[in-house]
Amino acid sequence: MTVVRAALFQGPAQPGSIASNLNAIGRAAHSAAAAGADILVTPELSSTGYNVGQRMIEFAQPSTGETCRRVCEMAREHGIAIGCGYPESDAGAVFNSTMIAGADGHSLAHYRKTHLYGDYERSVFAPGQDLVAQFDFHGVRCGVITCYDVEFPETVRAHADAGTQWLLVPTGLMRPFEHVALHIVPARAYESQLFITYVNRCGSEHGLEFCGLSCAIAPDGGELVRAGAHEDLLIADIDTTVLDRSRAVNTHLSDRRRDLY
Repeated sequence: MTVVRAALFQGPAQPGSIASNLNAIGRAAHSAAAAGADILVTPELSSTGYNVGQRMIEFAQPSTGETCRRVCEMAREHGIAIGCGYPESDAGAVFNSTMIAGADGHSLAHYRKTHLYGDYERSVFAPGQDLVAQFDFHGVRCGVITCYDVEFPETVRAHADAGTQWLLVPTGLMRPFEHVALHIVPARAYESQLFITYVNRCGSEHGLEFCGLSCAIAPDGGELVRAGAHEDLLIADIDTTVLDRSRAVNTHLSDRRRDLY
């Protein structure tokens, strides 16, 4: 049996204020560590805010830049792993990226969003080319995707086929798409038999209203925790015995007719 305690930070962002956003993440990390969490997951682009227009390009930093260094420092300071979203610059392109910093201050994983949503994202970001990013954490095989990625069943199934047991999904889901958090995310957890932590932002950013509803979903589709519309710090235990029990009953992965599709 392996149990990992996860903290989900559903927080508003100060669009364009990296210092303020990193300070908020630091406060959440302190509270999460005090609650016994092993890892803190924050929303998509949690370091900058989401709806900042073309300024996203000027905010972009390499994976060795100040934002990632600061997150690694916070992780080491509080003794907790931290997942943080940021705009990454590399070879003249900008990516919507998530980095996972370990509690020792070293990087555990890095992912570039592969499915870009809408004209705004496509005008700013280049799509990532690696679908499955994984890391081992306290005996659990973890994977990372971002927001719109989870709306494609193929993305989550690719993780299940690669052995992912727990899928971390930083997101920026806005109104009126609450059905994604309420219905699609639980369906993805059930059909691919894995845990999903879906971590959204809340509040408004330059005309966009984010709907919150962050959640941790078990492999049987049940809610472990669910936030409302306001700032929150949720705590959920990821228990591999629950996963084993669910996969023994819900045999979707092994029952597929791969010879037909």
